[in-house]
Amino acid sequence: MLKLLLPPNFPSAAERDAIPVRLQLDLTTAPEPAILPALALLQRWCGSGPPPALLQLTRKQMRELLEALKGQPAFSYIRSPDIALEWQGDQIPALSPFVKEKEVPKPAVPPSAGKLGGLGFKTMPSPSTQEIELSEGALGSLDGSEHYVALTMPPRDRPGYASLMDLVKSCGFVLEPSNRKWWLRERHKVLSFLAQHRARLLGEYRIEPTPNFLRNTSNLCQAEFICSAVEAGDSFSLTLAIRAGGAPEAELRSALASNRGYVEHGGRIYLLDTKRMNEMAEAQRALVCDPSAGLVPTRSVKIRASQVAEAGGILEALSPNFQPPASWVQRSESLRSLSKLQPAPLPGTWASVLRPYQKLGVAWLWYLQQQGLGAILADEMGLGKTLQALGLLLALGSTGKGRVKPRLVVAPASLIENWRREAARFAPGLRTFVHHGDNRILGEGGFAEHDLVITSYGTLTRDRELFSDISFDCVIADEAQHIKNRRSLNAQSLRSLNARARFLLTGTPLENSLDDLRSLFEFLMPGFLPTLLPGLKKEDKVWHDRRMLVRTAPYILRRTKASVAPELPPKIEQVLWCEMEAGQAALYRQTQERTERELIDMEAGGASEGRLRFAMLTQLLRLRQICCDPRLARSALPEKTGALPLSSKLGALSELLEEAVDDGHRVLIFSQFTTMLDLLGEELTARSLSFCRLDGSMNPRARQAEVDRFQNSPEIPVFLLSLKAGGTGLNLTGADTVVHFDPWWNPAAEMQATDRAHRIGQTRTVTSYKLICSGTVEEKVLALQEEKRALLAEVFDASDEAASKLSLTDLRELLRPA
Repeated sequence: MLKLLLPPNFPSAAERDAIPVRLQLDLTTAPEPAILPALALLQRWCGSGPPPALLQLTRKQMRELLEALKGQPAFSYIRSPDIALEWQGDQIPALSPFVKEKEVPKPAVPPSAGKLGGLGFKTMPSPSTQEIELSEGALGSLDGSEHYVALTMPPRDRPGYASLMDLVKSCGFVLEPSNRKWWLRERHKVLSFLAQHRARLLGEYRIEPTPNFLRNTSNLCQAEFICSAVEAGDSFSLTLAIRAGGAPEAELRSALASNRGYVEHGGRIYLLDTKRMNEMAEAQRALVCDPSAGLVPTRSVKIRASQVAEAGGILEALSPNFQPPASWVQRSESLRSLSKLQPAPLPGTWASVLRPYQKLGVAWLWYLQQQGLGAILADEMGLGKTLQALGLLLALGSTGKGRVKPRLVVAPASLIENWRREAARFAPGLRTFVHHGDNRILGEGGFAEHDLVITSYGTLTRDRELFSDISFDCVIADEAQHIKNRRSLNAQSLRSLNARARFLLTGTPLENSLDDLRSLFEFLMPGFLPTLLPGLKKEDKVWHDRRMLVRTAPYILRRTKASVAPELPPKIEQVLWCEMEAGQAALYRQTQERTERELIDMEAGGASEGRLRFAMLTQLLRLRQICCDPRLARSALPEKTGALPLSSKLGALSELLEEAVDDGHRVLIFSQFTTMLDLLGEELTARSLSFCRLDGSMNPRARQAEVDRFQNSPEIPVFLLSLKAGGTGLNLTGADTVVHFDPWWNPAAEMQATDRAHRIGQTRTVTSYKLICSGTVEEKVLALQEEKRALLAEVFDASDEAASKLSLTDLRELLRPA
């Protein structure tokens, strides 16, 4: 398909012998025989490789194209691209009369030529008035050759004038007062300028090249930027190259090394467009994952299957005409467009079980499993990550007699019973075994008897030798934050497993910094991310972080409730500010002042950073406890403190509970302090309110029994939960109100806890309250939370920059008085 889009001022452009044409050319299929003569003309005018999208043709060239495309519906005005201009016989009345052969006036010599020549400059011809007449919309004219450039500036009131003037002056142009043109002379400077700024002049500034300039620079060509890929087994060999006709590689290397913007070969001058060169350099650096890699004329890179999606994105921006092998296209599109994935082979009964977005999630996991890749399913809490993972396990089929590889699920001990129940409910055909406690598989042969083995992180670590000898079809690790520290036994044990594909489930793939993400991908796809050497410069670390976000983006699937579950009722988040009573406020200030003195003394005594950090965290703990209830900090307070004041926060909670229970709401109350749960339990008992309780001291069976009791007993209005033990893996849709009694820096933990109630199955609006003592460390925590929230968003959006862990500066700021 070939289409030429012409300007509305075609007659006047033809009169100037400079006709701008936008070219639309599709060569994805074999060209039609009727357009082959026109393609031959374009190749002769533009050289080898695909012609540029924007051409400037003479009348003679337009006549030749009209002759070559006689009768073809290839010509349209740019304002009506879908309406072809009509042929009448051998002519198009709207075009043909204006491109008849005419005599072009010879250029005149500028009046200052003698003066310039006397100064040692080569005198150059100047275009006639007719030639420099501007087309509709043009802002200036460009005349010259490879030896000089003469620029006529647009009027001062035209857009872009100031910017263009800055560019002209910075490039060494000199104003000639007699003709009001800006001149640049000396061949090397001219060619370098044209290589760097010609595209910007014609595009951004809409400068019109004169026919004289076009004739004098007909031997100037643009260097080609070539991208090609060939399949090489289970990977691809990708080549990125710069081609300047047949110029030797050594000549190109010399031009790049000396920052020369052109290469001469075979009577032609090939300009090395600066913008395109920078894009090629960045693409080469990204593909070899080395921020210090220099640009070379030809670079070959091995692209593994896991890198195709990232490489495809890089090359689309660099070379829109890049035509990779079919297998490359299929791999790239499958990861970048879920709608093109083939459905996973699930039993027919699952059609009514899975929601549309969950079916896409299973199809995504299934595709990656077949490719032997890994990924993170990072859907927002409550969207059914466990169900989608079970869909993948079920799609793999039953072991039976034809399969020998089981599948493994690793989860926190508190979630094992939940996994067992979900597997029994949704995938009863899978032979499931819970490897935990006293119930263990004793030898390697025992694994072949089961389709699905469920175990905990702790059990996996203890039985690491047994599990590392087994070849699994896939491994799914739930609550992936348990391996965010790559040096932990959990992370090491998971990495030792042998599996065709590995997956992680988590709504928070990152809690502290992007190093968490690196640890996760060390398990998912070993070697996928480059190893960072110690002592890396800060700017290089930022570059690698940026590339990591882009590289990992295709392997993180994140959907939010708002986007895929619009029927889910809204979630309302509110902050309840609590003003401390006079006694509680005085105790807080005294503790804060004492803390400040202790830290100053430690620093003066030369305490190490580790000791200072520990002391600061301890002091922060005391201040937080006083905000919750001074009784929590009793053991850390001086003996002469006397009677402890009452907690204003406990009073605010009592009022909130009274109103919520009266209105028929059921409430989840989260705290990080189990001792605070004790105090809350005493308060509820005193008010004759029945409640359930869950904390880290409970075994999985007792934990699930308490969850079932709350879900099945509408008369129980309150559930007390520790944030660490009850913030994940629970379905508590029986509640519609969530209270965070004591916030901390990580918003992800609070979001997870709130989503115990705000998840699929919830029919009522969920209200989440944070109780904050104003003017205290808790108020400062809210600002710190926003930084962490932004960091999570950057991971999911694959954007740049990253936050760091809590530093000593962060801790000091939290301890300072508001």
